[in-house]
Amino acid sequence: MTTRTVPHETAPQSVIHTAWPYHEDWAESLEGARTEFTEFLSLVAAPGATGKAQKLVIYVANAEAEASARQALGERAVYVRAAYGDVWTRDTGPVFVKTDEGLKALRFRFNGWGGKYEYPGDESIGAVIAKRAGATIETLDWICEGGALEFDGEGTAITTRDVVLNPNRNPRLSEAQVEADLKRTCGIEKVIWLDDGLAGDHTDGHIDNVARFAAPGVVVTQRPSGVGDPNTALYARTIRALKQARDARGRVLKVIEIPSPGFVESLDGGPAAASHMNWIIGPRHVVMPAYNRYAEEAVRSLSHAFPDHEVVASPANHILTGGGAFHCVTNNQPE
Repeated sequence: MTTRTVPHETAPQSVIHTAWPYHEDWAESLEGARTEFTEFLSLVAAPGATGKAQKLVIYVANAEAEASARQALGERAVYVRAAYGDVWTRDTGPVFVKTDEGLKALRFRFNGWGGKYEYPGDESIGAVIAKRAGATIETLDWICEGGALEFDGEGTAITTRDVVLNPNRNPRLSEAQVEADLKRTCGIEKVIWLDDGLAGDHTDGHIDNVARFAAPGVVVTQRPSGVGDPNTALYARTIRALKQARDARGRVLKVIEIPSPGFVESLDGGPAAASHMNWIIGPRHVVMPAYNRYAEEAVRSLSHAFPDHEVVASPANHILTGGGAFHCVTNNQPE
């Protein structure tokens, strides 16, 4: 039987794939988003203790996007012309799985986060990324996105029912079927289910805004900040559920709480799905999205979870107008 694993993201990454903002829906936020991409990708690429920089591949949709990306990041990245709808490669790209037979690229069906945002190219960019990685594609016949799945590298995954079991994606899929498929394809032994995600999350509740593994047996989530935090009840439910859970090895999880950004207003006046959880890990830095004054305390708290990395904050308010942050726009290819 083939051994399979999705490594934790602190494991060495061969490449981090992303796509450069260009779509007209960014409107007045486009240049700000590009500036934020430049800043966080520069931090992600910074060499670690070995002196080796993180390789970046940036997909560019047209000549203007390619010129912009090259001007911003120069030789810190490789640029690949490809069609894509928008930048959310965590979701439109594959989930990479290491196996005895080589690297596999799992491709779930994709329907624009439950039919909300369907753009030409989003259904094909995952195959482009998989080919670039030299990975064998495996297709799963149900709808999911990479941001809905969090892996510890030792057989445990966390996900939310409001995404995977949502009628707008998989109306006839059961928890047991999801678990069986993740065990078969990803080497998972245990799935920890949470119910829902952040207020204002266009994805219906991606886990990478709610709870993330810092290491096997160590999970990070948020606690409320300020008056009127729209996710106060959610954080309480999440903390309680995680403290009651056990992982694939039978461990009670160590739960580290960091402050949330509190209420961050969206363009329509409601709560935006701002989260300090949407970090991305490079050889040197854990790069955490920053939105307001709560970021400094969140960096201090998150540093306890990553003793082998320097945790840094990088602005993400413009990227947030598109609905996500650093983890959402990147796709990890493990070594």
